[in-house]
Amino acid sequence: MNGLRRYIDKIKPTFSEGGKLAWLQSTFEAFETFLFTPNTVTKRGSHIRDAVDMKRSMITVVIALMPALLFGMWNIGWQSLVVSGQWSVVSGPQAGFWLCFVFGLVRMLPLIAVSYIVGLSIEFAFAQVRHHEVNEGFLVTGLIIPMIVPVTTPLWQLALAVAFAVVIGKEVFGGTGMNFLNPALVARAFLFFAYPTHMSGDSVWTAAKWWGTDAIAGATPLGEMMGGGIRPTASLIDMFLGTTAGSTCETSTVAILIGALILLGSGIASWRTMLSVVIGGGVMGIVFNLIGANSYMQMPFYYHYVMGGFMFGAVFMATDPVTSAQTNAGKWIYGLLIGVFAVLLRVGNPAYPEGMMLSILLMNCFAPLIDHCVVAVNIKRRKKRWVRARTGQSVE
Repeated sequence: MNGLRRYIDKIKPTFSEGGKLAWLQSTFEAFETFLFTPNTVTKRGSHIRDAVDMKRSMITVVIALMPALLFGMWNIGWQSLVVSGQWSVVSGPQAGFWLCFVFGLVRMLPLIAVSYIVGLSIEFAFAQVRHHEVNEGFLVTGLIIPMIVPVTTPLWQLALAVAFAVVIGKEVFGGTGMNFLNPALVARAFLFFAYPTHMSGDSVWTAAKWWGTDAIAGATPLGEMMGGGIRPTASLIDMFLGTTAGSTCETSTVAILIGALILLGSGIASWRTMLSVVIGGGVMGIVFNLIGANSYMQMPFYYHYVMGGFMFGAVFMATDPVTSAQTNAGKWIYGLLIGVFAVLLRVGNPAYPEGMMLSILLMNCFAPLIDHCVVAVNIKRRKKRWVRARTGQSVE
């Protein structure tokens, strides 16, 4: 690493102001800070100094996503085997673990590559034009987007969705840290409304071949309930483990909870937001249980936790520090409403079987208002305490 550091220092003047390639300064700094910790430090004023910079935070989130990603790759192959009954390359009714995993790896790598190539190209272009630093935020967004779409999503559609999310969902507002909507969910919403036949139904979740968009019909637990089922075909333990059809990496609650422990242990994500989303979803599920007008309402409330993308959204989406509420009280309100609206949309609106995406995007819009109200109430309360302390009288 010392040799690499010396080489970077040697060529750095070429990309600095006055150098031959000064116009590529933002790109050079992006690669330098990816390889080494930035040496920029605060010079004056009061600041909290912490060894955890943006790069380390983003890498920690990527590590937290790994259990869900790796399980999702295996499950892609497993679902193809289960639904089709056999592969032409497999002799016998069962396939080995590694064959399932390799099948999923081959299907996932193009999605991940397209997401990163398109997204980072746009990010680098905007940084060069604005003469800004390239932020590390897309390290996470670029991985999450292919994890929350069907495995059969055409690559050109994914490229359009990523471009839309980066340009319209983030860069027009000033880039990373300035966006008010979660970019990964913006990409998924774009796909859902622009190409609904590739994002819903029973024939988009299970890959039929090692490449291409051919799919095998296989209903997800949410799809079965929206179709009037009494209970999902898959057992509760199967849905908890994740051996069901669904978006590429959203099915395994176990893998997602492992990621949640990493995020909470590192202090990256807020436990208040995660817990409040779970509570909100449970409360709304219990309300529907009490109403019991149809089989979907009668389904035990805890089934919602292991169906669809509820837990993935609660752990990795709702906790986004840029688009979620910032105050502690606001995080409770924000998370509770996400959980309530997610289950409400699932059960109450057949057009949107997965309500988590829309509920988080909706609350992204209201997060600033929630924080404003929380701060305003605190200011009013403090003013009352101040007047009481000065006059000894109660103020209404």
